[in-house]
Amino acid sequence: MSGIEPDAEAQNTIIDDRDSAFDGSSANSVTETLDSIIARGVIENGRTYASYGKQEYCMPMDEEELDRIDLSHAKYLLLLEGKLFLAPISDHVQNVLDLGTGTGIWAIDMADKYPSAGVVGVDIAPTQPHWVPPNCLFEIDDVEMDWTFKQSSFDFIHSRDLMFSIRDWPRLTKQAFDHIKPGGYIELQCIHTGLRCDDGSSPPDSALQKFADLGIEFSATLGIPGNDPERYAGFLESAGFVDIVEQRFKVPSSPWAKDKRLKLVGAYELQNLLFGLRGMVLRMFSRMGWTTEEIEVFLVEVRKALKNMSYHTYYEFFVVYGRKPGETGSGAGEV
Repeated sequence: MSGIEPDAEAQNTIIDDRDSAFDGSSANSVTETLDSIIARGVIENGRTYASYGKQEYCMPMDEEELDRIDLSHAKYLLLLEGKLFLAPISDHVQNVLDLGTGTGIWAIDMADKYPSAGVVGVDIAPTQPHWVPPNCLFEIDDVEMDWTFKQSSFDFIHSRDLMFSIRDWPRLTKQAFDHIKPGGYIELQCIHTGLRCDDGSSPPDSALQKFADLGIEFSATLGIPGNDPERYAGFLESAGFVDIVEQRFKVPSSPWAKDKRLKLVGAYELQNLLFGLRGMVLRMFSRMGWTTEEIEVFLVEVRKALKNMSYHTYYEFFVVYGRKPGETGSGAGEV
Protein backbone atom coordinates (compact mmCIF):
# COMPACT_ATOMS: atom_id res chain seq x y z
CA MET A 1 0.00 0.00 0.00
CA SER A 2 1.29 3.45 -0.85
CA GLY A 3 1.20 6.33 1.59
CA ILE A 4 -1.77 8.70 1.79
CA GLU A 5 -1.03 12.31 0.92
CA PRO A 6 -2.39 14.64 3.60
CA ASP A 7 -4.46 17.70 2.76
CA ALA A 8 -2.26 20.74 3.41
CA GLU A 9 -5.30 22.87 4.19
CA ALA A 10 -6.28 20.50 6.99
CA GLN A 11 -2.94 20.86 8.79
CA ASN A 12 -3.22 22.15 12.35
CA THR A 13 -7.00 21.84 12.17
CA ILE A 14 -8.98 20.65 15.17
CA ILE A 15 -12.52 19.43 14.55
CA ASP A 16 -14.96 21.76 16.31
CA ASP A 17 -16.84 19.98 19.11
CA ARG A 18 -19.89 22.10 18.30
CA ASP A 19 -20.21 20.52 14.85
CA SER A 20 -23.16 18.15 15.31
CA ALA A 21 -21.88 15.95 12.49
CA PHE A 22 -18.99 14.90 14.73
CA ASP A 23 -20.68 14.94 18.12
CA GLY A 24 -19.81 11.74 19.95
CA SER A 25 -21.99 12.39 23.00
CA SER A 26 -25.19 10.86 21.60
CA ALA A 27 -23.79 8.50 21.54
CA ASN A 28 -28.25 -24.58 20.95
CA SER A 29 -30.04 -22.75 18.03
CA VAL A 30 -32.92 -20.30 17.90
CA THR A 31 -34.13 -19.68 14.38
CA GLU A 32 -37.75 -18.55 14.46
CA THR A 33 -39.33 -17.68 17.82
CA LEU A 34 -37.24 -15.35 19.95
CA ASP A 35 -37.55 -15.50 23.69
CA SER A 36 -38.32 -12.04 25.08
CA ILE A 37 -35.18 -12.12 27.24
CA ILE A 38 -33.03 -12.58 24.15
CA ALA A 39 -34.84 -9.77 22.38
CA ARG A 40 -34.36 -7.38 25.31
CA GLY A 41 -30.71 -8.20 25.92
CA VAL A 42 -28.90 -7.18 29.09
CA ILE A 43 -28.13 -3.68 30.35
CA GLU A 44 -24.65 -2.70 31.52
CA ASN A 45 -23.52 0.85 32.23
CA GLY A 46 -26.45 2.22 30.26
CA ARG A 47 -25.75 0.13 27.13
CA THR A 48 -27.62 -2.95 25.87
CA TYR A 49 -25.73 -6.15 25.03
CA ALA A 50 -26.78 -9.46 23.49
CA SER A 51 -27.91 -12.07 26.00
CA TYR A 52 -27.55 -15.06 23.66
CA GLY A 53 -24.34 -16.94 22.87
CA LYS A 54 -21.85 -19.07 24.74
CA GLN A 55 -19.43 -16.14 25.18
CA GLU A 56 -19.87 -12.48 25.96
CA TYR A 57 -19.72 -10.22 22.93
CA CYS A 58 -18.04 -6.93 23.79
CA MET A 59 -20.01 -4.67 21.45
CA PRO A 60 -23.52 -3.42 22.35
CA MET A 61 -26.72 -4.04 20.37
CA ASP A 62 -28.68 -0.86 21.07
CA GLU A 63 -29.87 1.81 18.62
CA GLU A 64 -26.68 3.84 18.96
CA GLU A 65 -24.57 0.85 17.97
CA LEU A 66 -26.90 -0.09 15.12
CA ASP A 67 -26.57 3.40 13.66
CA ARG A 68 -22.79 3.08 13.88
CA ILE A 69 -22.88 -0.27 12.04
CA ASP A 70 -24.95 1.18 9.20
CA LEU A 71 -22.58 4.15 8.97
CA SER A 72 -19.65 1.73 8.74
CA HIS A 73 -21.42 -0.06 5.88
CA ALA A 74 -21.48 3.20 3.91
CA LYS A 75 -17.81 3.76 4.77
CA TYR A 76 -16.74 0.33 3.52
CA LEU A 77 -18.74 0.66 0.30
CA LEU A 78 -16.91 3.92 -0.35
CA LEU A 79 -13.57 2.37 0.54
CA LEU A 80 -14.14 -0.61 -1.80
CA GLU A 81 -15.55 1.65 -4.53
CA GLY A 82 -19.08 0.32 -4.28
CA LYS A 83 -18.21 -3.37 -3.99
CA LEU A 84 -19.88 -5.55 -1.35
CA PHE A 85 -17.09 -8.13 -1.67
CA LEU A 86 -13.93 -8.79 -3.68
CA ALA A 87 -14.02 -12.58 -4.12
CA PRO A 88 -14.60 -13.69 -7.74
CA ILE A 89 -17.91 -15.43 -7.06
CA SER A 90 -20.30 -16.42 -9.84
CA ASP A 91 -22.90 -13.98 -11.10
CA HIS A 92 -25.35 -16.86 -10.56
CA VAL A 93 -24.52 -17.39 -6.89
CA GLN A 94 -27.30 -19.39 -5.21
CA ASN A 95 -26.79 -19.56 -1.45
CA VAL A 96 -25.02 -16.92 0.62
CA LEU A 97 -24.32 -16.87 4.36
CA ASP A 98 -23.45 -13.68 6.25
CA LEU A 99 -21.83 -14.36 9.62
CA GLY A 100 -22.37 -11.77 12.33
CA THR A 101 -24.84 -9.90 10.15
CA GLY A 102 -25.50 -7.12 12.69
CA THR A 103 -28.24 -4.87 11.33
CA GLY A 104 -28.42 -7.08 8.24
CA ILE A 105 -27.56 -4.21 5.93
CA TRP A 106 -24.90 -6.14 3.96
CA ALA A 107 -27.20 -9.19 3.59
CA ILE A 108 -30.06 -7.00 2.39
CA ASP A 109 -27.87 -5.26 -0.19
CA MET A 110 -26.56 -8.65 -1.30
CA ALA A 111 -30.10 -10.00 -1.71
CA ASP A 112 -31.05 -6.95 -3.77
CA LYS A 113 -27.98 -7.32 -5.98
CA TYR A 114 -28.56 -11.07 -6.55
CA PRO A 115 -32.36 -11.57 -6.54
CA SER A 116 -32.03 -15.23 -7.59
CA ALA A 117 -29.86 -16.03 -4.56
CA GLY A 118 -30.95 -16.99 -1.06
CA VAL A 119 -29.12 -14.87 1.55
CA VAL A 120 -29.06 -15.90 5.21
CA GLY A 121 -27.77 -13.55 7.89
CA VAL A 122 -26.83 -14.96 11.30
CA ASP A 123 -26.21 -13.02 14.50
CA ILE A 124 -26.56 -13.48 18.26
CA ALA A 125 -28.60 -10.28 18.52
CA PRO A 126 -32.11 -9.81 17.02
CA THR A 127 -31.35 -6.40 15.54
CA GLN A 128 -32.40 -6.95 11.92
CA PRO A 129 -35.43 -5.32 10.27
CA HIS A 130 -38.68 -7.19 9.59
CA TRP A 131 -39.17 -5.82 6.08
CA VAL A 132 -36.50 -7.41 3.88
CA PRO A 133 -36.22 -8.72 0.32
CA PRO A 134 -38.08 -12.03 -0.18
CA ASN A 135 -34.77 -13.82 -0.81
CA CYS A 136 -33.25 -12.68 2.49
CA LEU A 137 -33.83 -14.12 5.95
CA PHE A 138 -32.21 -13.79 9.36
CA GLU A 139 -31.54 -16.32 12.09
CA ILE A 140 -30.45 -15.85 15.69
CA ASP A 141 -27.56 -18.15 16.49
CA ASP A 142 -24.01 -18.18 17.80
CA VAL A 143 -21.63 -18.84 14.90
CA GLU A 144 -19.06 -20.23 17.35
CA MET A 145 -21.41 -23.11 18.19
CA ASP A 146 -22.14 -26.08 15.91
CA TRP A 147 -23.87 -24.92 12.74
CA THR A 148 -27.25 -26.44 11.88
CA PHE A 149 -27.02 -25.89 8.12
CA LYS A 150 -26.52 -28.76 5.70
CA GLN A 151 -22.86 -29.21 4.78
CA SER A 152 -21.64 -28.15 1.32
CA SER A 153 -24.67 -25.91 0.91
CA PHE A 154 -23.29 -22.38 0.44
CA ASP A 155 -21.66 -20.82 -2.59
CA PHE A 156 -20.35 -17.88 -0.60
CA ILE A 157 -19.78 -17.21 3.09
CA HIS A 158 -19.04 -13.66 4.17
CA SER A 159 -18.22 -11.90 7.41
CA ARG A 160 -17.34 -8.31 8.21
CA ASP A 161 -15.94 -6.76 11.37
CA LEU A 162 -16.21 -9.79 13.63
CA MET A 163 -13.79 -7.99 15.93
CA PHE A 164 -13.97 -8.63 19.67
CA SER A 165 -16.26 -11.61 19.07
CA ILE A 166 -14.55 -14.79 17.76
CA ARG A 167 -12.42 -16.79 20.21
CA ASP A 168 -11.70 -19.79 17.98
CA TRP A 169 -11.04 -18.75 14.39
CA PRO A 170 -9.62 -22.14 13.33
CA ARG A 171 -12.87 -23.83 14.37
CA LEU A 172 -14.98 -21.19 12.66
CA THR A 173 -13.09 -21.37 9.37
CA LYS A 174 -13.21 -25.18 9.46
CA GLN A 175 -16.99 -25.06 9.87
CA ALA A 176 -17.15 -22.62 6.99
CA PHE A 177 -15.05 -24.96 4.84
CA ASP A 178 -17.40 -27.86 5.60
CA HIS A 179 -20.48 -25.83 4.70
CA ILE A 180 -19.22 -24.33 1.43
CA LYS A 181 -19.77 -26.14 -1.86
CA PRO A 182 -16.67 -27.25 -3.80
CA GLY A 183 -15.53 -24.22 -5.79
CA GLY A 184 -17.30 -21.81 -3.43
CA TYR A 185 -15.67 -18.90 -1.63
CA ILE A 186 -15.28 -17.43 1.82
CA GLU A 187 -14.42 -13.78 2.43
CA LEU A 188 -13.39 -12.28 5.76
CA GLN A 189 -13.38 -8.50 6.04
CA CYS A 190 -12.29 -6.70 9.20
CA ILE A 191 -10.71 -3.53 10.48
CA HIS A 192 -7.42 -4.01 12.33
CA THR A 193 -7.52 -2.19 15.66
CA GLY A 194 -3.83 -1.27 15.55
CA LEU A 195 -3.17 2.39 14.80
CA ARG A 196 -0.82 3.26 11.91
CA CYS A 197 1.01 6.44 10.89
CA ASP A 198 3.45 6.61 7.96
CA ASP A 199 4.94 10.08 8.43
CA GLY A 200 5.54 10.30 12.19
CA SER A 201 2.97 13.06 12.60
CA SER A 202 1.19 11.27 15.46
CA PRO A 203 2.97 11.38 18.85
CA PRO A 204 3.76 7.86 20.12
CA ASP A 205 2.34 8.83 23.52
CA SER A 206 -0.92 10.30 22.23
CA ALA A 207 -4.19 9.23 23.83
CA LEU A 208 -5.26 7.77 20.49
CA GLN A 209 -2.17 5.55 20.33
CA LYS A 210 -2.69 4.49 23.95
CA PHE A 211 -6.31 3.66 23.14
CA ALA A 212 -5.24 1.44 20.23
CA ASP A 213 -2.51 -0.27 22.28
CA LEU A 214 -4.86 -0.91 25.21
CA GLY A 215 -7.47 -2.31 22.85
CA ILE A 216 -4.99 -4.82 21.47
CA GLU A 217 -3.75 -5.71 24.94
CA PHE A 218 -7.17 -6.08 26.55
CA SER A 219 -8.74 -7.97 23.66
CA ALA A 220 -5.87 -10.47 23.69
CA THR A 221 -6.37 -11.00 27.43
CA LEU A 222 -10.04 -11.73 26.79
CA GLY A 223 -9.16 -14.19 24.01
CA ILE A 224 -10.46 -11.99 21.16
CA PRO A 225 -7.30 -10.32 19.75
CA GLY A 226 -7.86 -7.14 17.78
CA ASN A 227 -4.98 -8.08 15.47
CA ASP A 228 -6.59 -11.35 14.33
CA PRO A 229 -7.02 -10.06 10.73
CA GLU A 230 -3.27 -10.52 10.28
CA ARG A 231 -3.87 -14.27 10.69
CA TYR A 232 -6.96 -14.65 8.51
CA ALA A 233 -4.99 -15.96 5.53
CA GLY A 234 -3.31 -18.57 7.72
CA PHE A 235 -6.63 -19.64 9.23
CA LEU A 236 -8.11 -20.14 5.76
CA GLU A 237 -5.10 -22.09 4.55
CA SER A 238 -5.17 -24.37 7.60
CA ALA A 239 -8.89 -25.00 7.06
CA GLY A 240 -8.18 -26.22 3.51
CA PHE A 241 -8.97 -23.21 1.35
CA VAL A 242 -6.82 -22.44 -1.70
CA ASP A 243 -6.22 -19.46 -4.01
CA ILE A 244 -6.14 -17.23 -0.92
CA VAL A 245 -5.88 -13.49 -1.54
CA GLU A 246 -5.25 -10.81 1.08
CA GLN A 247 -5.78 -7.13 0.39
CA ARG A 248 -5.26 -4.25 2.82
CA PHE A 249 -6.84 -0.82 2.59
CA LYS A 250 -5.97 2.30 4.56
CA VAL A 251 -8.80 3.92 6.50
CA PRO A 252 -7.85 7.45 7.67
CA SER A 253 -9.04 8.10 11.23
CA SER A 254 -10.26 11.60 10.28
CA PRO A 255 -10.68 13.62 7.05
CA TRP A 256 -6.99 14.55 6.83
CA ALA A 257 -6.27 12.98 3.42
CA LYS A 258 -5.97 15.07 0.24
CA ASP A 259 -7.66 12.44 -1.95
CA LYS A 260 -11.39 13.27 -2.00
CA ARG A 261 -12.58 9.69 -1.63
CA LEU A 262 -10.24 8.95 1.27
CA LYS A 263 -11.14 12.28 2.87
CA LEU A 264 -14.78 11.19 2.91
CA VAL A 265 -13.78 7.74 4.18
CA GLY A 266 -11.92 9.54 6.97
CA ALA A 267 -14.98 11.65 7.76
CA TYR A 268 -17.07 8.47 8.05
CA GLU A 269 -14.42 6.86 10.24
CA LEU A 270 -14.21 9.86 12.55
CA GLN A 271 -17.97 9.80 12.96
CA ASN A 272 -17.80 6.04 13.54
CA LEU A 273 -15.17 6.41 16.25
CA LEU A 274 -16.71 9.39 18.03
CA PHE A 275 -20.08 7.68 18.24
CA GLY A 276 -18.69 4.18 18.83
CA LEU A 277 -15.73 4.66 21.19
CA ARG A 278 -17.71 4.22 24.38
CA GLY A 279 -19.55 1.16 23.11
CA MET A 280 -16.34 -0.36 21.80
CA VAL A 281 -14.52 -0.30 25.13
CA LEU A 282 -17.04 0.05 27.96
CA ARG A 283 -17.63 -3.66 28.56
CA MET A 284 -14.06 -4.65 27.71
CA PHE A 285 -12.34 -2.07 29.91
CA SER A 286 -14.76 -2.63 32.80
CA ARG A 287 -13.96 -6.35 32.68
CA MET A 288 -10.31 -5.36 33.12
CA GLY A 289 -11.00 -3.38 36.29
CA TRP A 290 -11.53 0.17 35.00
CA THR A 291 -14.29 2.23 36.59
CA THR A 292 -16.84 3.96 34.40
CA GLU A 293 -15.40 7.31 35.49
CA GLU A 294 -11.87 6.30 34.47
CA ILE A 295 -13.13 5.16 31.08
CA GLU A 296 -15.04 8.39 30.45
CA VAL A 297 -12.08 10.61 31.38
CA PHE A 298 -9.77 8.61 29.11
CA LEU A 299 -12.20 8.77 26.18
CA VAL A 300 -12.35 12.58 26.42
CA GLU A 301 -8.62 12.66 25.65
CA VAL A 302 -9.01 10.10 22.86
CA ARG A 303 -11.70 12.21 21.19
CA LYS A 304 -9.48 15.29 21.35
CA ALA A 305 -6.67 13.39 19.59
CA LEU A 306 -9.07 12.07 16.95
CA LYS A 307 -10.16 15.59 16.02
CA ASN A 308 -6.59 16.80 15.49
CA MET A 309 -6.08 16.47 11.75
CA SER A 310 -2.36 17.11 12.08
CA TYR A 311 -2.18 13.47 13.17
CA HIS A 312 -2.12 11.45 9.93
CA THR A 313 -3.25 8.21 11.51
CA TYR A 314 -5.14 5.37 9.89
CA TYR A 315 -6.34 1.82 10.41
CA GLU A 316 -5.92 -1.12 8.03
CA PHE A 317 -9.00 -2.82 6.64
CA PHE A 318 -8.29 -6.45 5.72
CA VAL A 319 -10.14 -8.32 2.98
CA VAL A 320 -9.10 -11.97 2.77
CA TYR A 321 -10.82 -14.53 0.58
CA GLY A 322 -10.21 -18.13 -0.47
CA ARG A 323 -11.79 -20.93 -2.50
CA LYS A 324 -12.79 -24.44 -1.46
CA PRO A 325 -11.09 -26.90 -3.85
CA GLY A 326 -13.23 -28.56 -6.48
CA GLU A 327 -15.63 -27.46 -9.15
CA THR A 328 -18.72 -25.42 -8.40
CA GLY A 329 -21.94 -27.40 -8.46
CA SER A 330 -24.75 -26.28 -10.72
CA GLY A 331 -27.77 -26.70 -8.44
CA ALA A 332 -29.01 -24.63 -5.54
CA GLY A 333 -28.14 -26.62 -2.45
CA GLU A 334 -30.56 -27.12 0.42
CA VAL A 335 -29.75 -24.87 3.36
